[in-house]
Amino acid sequence: MTSHTRPPRLRPVLTALALTLTLAAATGCGTEVASDAEAARSASAAPAPDRAELEARARAVQTVAEHVWVTEAPGYTLARQSVGVVGDDGFGSVYTTAEGGQIQLRVERLPHADADCTDGPAAGSAQDPVVTCERDGEQWYRATESGHAYAQEQGDLVVTVSGAREAVDRAALRAAARAAHRADDHELDQVLPPAGEGPGRQPVERGDLPPVGDGAPNNDVGASG
Repeated sequence: MTSHTRPPRLRPVLTALALTLTLAAATGCGTEVASDAEAARSASAAPAPDRAELEARARAVQTVAEHVWVTEAPGYTLARQSVGVVGDDGFGSVYTTAEGGQIQLRVERLPHADADCTDGPAAGSAQDPVVTCERDGEQWYRATESGHAYAQEQGDLVVTVSGAREAVDRAALRAAARAAHRADDHELDQVLPPAGEGPGRQPVERGDLPPVGDGAPNNDVGASG
């Protein structure tokens, strides 16, 4: 297992700012966390809905059922309100601990170089360059000063499990990466929002638009300015 120092290239795998913004949005006020015990009871209490319903629920969050992945790591539970689309039809979610640890799971269409950091200059940024890039079992591990991630390729998809280095140690991140798998029907039922609760893309009604004309805001002011 050989570590490499590589110059920045492509887009960052993980930066402190990107991680902070993503996880802050995912785990904001009112976030609902699913406990492992609750998930187990839910899975065994009743059969999963039929596949057509699950696929419709996936479409409601602008993804497809085949791109929904789940994982597990000791002490971490899924923050259900973090579930959503990544890119055009990818999938993302966040797993958290009571102490503030956060592991982000992302499934998206990416080029090979975004997974295999040993196959060329590793992705990084001038502000947070990659300092470690190595093969670890069936996956690739990379780290910057602030964050680290495991990545694996699955067909044309790249599955990335990442976290802040100060909050998530490598052992926990590795466990989550190795446990990551495509969700079965029961897991889809637990993870996807119920029918009718998926986020929509309806236009936002502007309160400052005039009822006639070209729709521009009315910025008239009085003579005094």
